[in-house]
Amino acid sequence: MKYLIIRTIAVLATSYITRVGVPLVFTLSSIASTLWTALLVAVVIALINHTIKPIFMLVSIPVNLMTLGLFSFVINGAMILLAARIIGPTFNIPGLLMAIYFSIVLAIINWVLHIFE
Repeated sequence: MKYLIIRTIAVLATSYITRVGVPLVFTLSSIASTLWTALLVAVVIALINHTIKPIFMLVSIPVNLMTLGLFSFVINGAMILLAARIIGPTFNIPGLLMAIYFSIVLAIINWVLHIFE
């Protein structure tokens, strides 16, 4: 449960910083839907990272070696785009570059939150 709360906070903070993803409109009626969407995004990203992402990382080892690991950012962005497509219009990522930017900021926020864990 603690894991999901940390991931939900990270998704909300990342959406606030990058201004993409979960819409952050803080009215009384939309706070519950915003938190629900962030929780859903956290669960879907966790499922994708534990099931599909390892397969992509294994297949892309040659490309990853040639780019000195920078292709991992593209894979992370693709996983964020996949999560956006699974969730639907409540989690909107416009393109691959924004997904890569979102994944970099999300990784930094997760790292900071794990320091205080």
